[in-house]
Amino acid sequence: METAELLQALETEGRLLAAAAVEAGTDAKVPTCPGWQVSDLLRHTGAVHRWAASYVTEGHTERRPLGEAPDADGAELVAWYRDAHRHLVGALAGASPELECWTFLPAPSPLAFWTRRQAHETAVHRVDAESARGGGTTAVTPGFATDGIDELLRGFHARTRSRVRTPEPRVLRVRTDDTGAVWTVRLSPEPPVTTRGASAEAECELSGPAGQLYLALWNRGPLPSVTGDRALAELWRETSGI
Repeated sequence: METAELLQALETEGRLLAAAAVEAGTDAKVPTCPGWQVSDLLRHTGAVHRWAASYVTEGHTERRPLGEAPDADGAELVAWYRDAHRHLVGALAGASPELECWTFLPAPSPLAFWTRRQAHETAVHRVDAESARGGGTTAVTPGFATDGIDELLRGFHARTRSRVRTPEPRVLRVRTDDTGAVWTVRLSPEPPVTTRGASAEAECELSGPAGQLYLALWNRGPLPSVTGDRALAELWRETSGI
């Protein structure tokens, strides 16, 4: 997706998150994040927004710790989150395409990285907020979901901290039914290596509509379809948490 599209998604997802938080109440439990209440979700996501914005506005070239969230609750905490979200959107919208700062996943540019990362960060936590509210969740568009699956597989799980590993080489396929995207995930004792396309025979395939598959791979919903060795699907569910 283009950076401008991801920025629009970030703006929309943040507004939906805040609205769901208001409807649920900040003391509501978050079923998709066991042990969390909506207040924890708002503090975490708002702190991440401000942390991300600091790289964009201040050009930090090394990793910095997350800042502290306020000891607030209720309407005051929702207002703080909304302010953090607006600040991030404004920082990204006003940033130079030549921005140089620290990033932690491959991307065409730092601006593209931070816009993409925060769009998906917010979308996943918006689903969390809506799960606390009840009544179903807003659908993730196929194109945005496909982009997020790519970031998860070829970005997050290419890092050394990924725990999705097998004693012997195995091959997992991920396929979106509606957008036609395919990934081949090679598993081993090392971090997964993911390439676009069906480049090897797979022992297990995870497939389904992109929006459903996106949430499933982020462990926010059931896998739509599993064919082949289900043990690899279970391995994903058990070890892929970020």
